[in-house]
Amino acid sequence: MPIFPFIRLAGACLVMALVTFGSDHARAAGEGAKTGSPAIAAAVTVESEGAKTRFKVTLSKPVMAQVSLMERPDRVIIDLPEVAFHLPQEAGRGKEGLIASYRYGLFAPGRSRVVMELTQPAVVSGMTTAPDATGAATILTIELSRTERDEFHRAAVENSAATKEASAPPVAQDAKDARPVIVIDPGHGGIDPGANASSGNVYEKDLVLAFAQRLKRKLEENGRYRIVMTRDEDVFVTLGDRVRAARGVQADLFISIHADSISGGQEVRGLTVYTGAERASDADSARLADRENKADAVAGVESRDIPDDVSDILMELTLRETRSFSHGFASRLVGEFDSVARLNKNPHRQARFQVLRAHDVPSVLVELGYLSSQKDLDLLMSEEWRAKMVSAMSVAVDRFFAARFARRGAAAVLP
Repeated sequence: MPIFPFIRLAGACLVMALVTFGSDHARAAGEGAKTGSPAIAAAVTVESEGAKTRFKVTLSKPVMAQVSLMERPDRVIIDLPEVAFHLPQEAGRGKEGLIASYRYGLFAPGRSRVVMELTQPAVVSGMTTAPDATGAATILTIELSRTERDEFHRAAVENSAATKEASAPPVAQDAKDARPVIVIDPGHGGIDPGANASSGNVYEKDLVLAFAQRLKRKLEENGRYRIVMTRDEDVFVTLGDRVRAARGVQADLFISIHADSISGGQEVRGLTVYTGAERASDADSARLADRENKADAVAGVESRDIPDDVSDILMELTLRETRSFSHGFASRLVGEFDSVARLNKNPHRQARFQVLRAHDVPSVLVELGYLSSQKDLDLLMSEEWRAKMVSAMSVAVDRFFAARFARRGAAAVLP
């Protein structure tokens, strides 16, 4: 019999279990979570039977699992130590019983997550573990049962009160290092793949990380800047933590890198630079910002909104000045891109992106192109094109900080 140290079960806000089996299972679970290479998820099956749906995952070794519920949309969250998911490309896309779809991936260093979207409210009515037919692997079964909306809401509220989102610690700035600090933010990551190509095997999170790493190397070549990455691996970072990372190092510039996708839009292509604004410049920009602002929900994180209000006149003036610098840098980017890239018909736009809401850090979001366009996708995967783009961005950065360098190291946060 497996051991289940429950907080509560059916209708519960939070469920924890030792995913293991055997005579010394408690000790083995602890060891499996702490040592060796990550567990491998080799297979997932979903079985539906009346009002119940069972989610079964085959794991190569014991791990600790934690299950919770979230609303808007209704989801079941499974938190695990780091797991290598060796699953078919189509895994998680089909609807079965109470599960509309599921996604999986690295959530934070050393932690993985599975997010199941529900077709209707459901609670975790049971968790069991057992050896597979070979006796060499563990099958974790999570049973879901239909429930009423009120019960699901109570469980999700309790879950929210019982768990707190961890903030990324700021990276300390060396007091003797007067170089401008540039934060490069590769969008999405980990369990949040972002957009994907029509082929289904190219993801935004991978393309923008590779591009951001190349941009970092380019900007570090002359030694004039200190570069900080919000993520340098395939890991999830909340929108709030991205902004806090920039403010924590007193960044002088924040560049968020993305690549969009649009259904049925092979003819829609080109690069766009966005700056933050309370009101979007157009309907397409508003829709894009709305999608990007839901990145936390995609990863099963309850968003902590970055405050919209500016509490005093000094902060309001700082915000206005910051946005002016943001617009100035966006204009420089568009100018440099014009000769090396295919630009969108309206290449500089504005929208209410959560990731651009630091009131004291000039910030832009660069959409490199559309993964739904084969022409854009070919460029995004071209080493030659990437080299031209990072060179153009480097020139724009140099021109943005030219006045500051002319003042021979003035220490103002803004150029």
